[in-house]
Amino acid sequence: MTDEGRLTATEAAVLAYEARTWPGPGAKERAIREGLGMAPVRYYQLLNALMDDPRALAHAPGTVNRLRRIREAQRARR
Repeated sequence: MTDEGRLTATEAAVLAYEARTWPGPGAKERAIREGLGMAPVRYYQLLNALMDDPRALAHAPGTVNRLRRIREAQRARR
């Protein structure tokens, strides 16, 4: 967490990538590697942590709430 309570540039970029739509299978993972310079596994770890971060909710409420709904639906199916 930053001192100002704002997202880092990487955290904000992860949320921006998650808000996008992707043209086909593999496009998102390729963009994560090339655009963010991180492995998709690391991306999803960071994204999962951001879903519970109040800073992320303040930054991108629509995206975070959508992801939370998806996560809850997956948990309910288990």
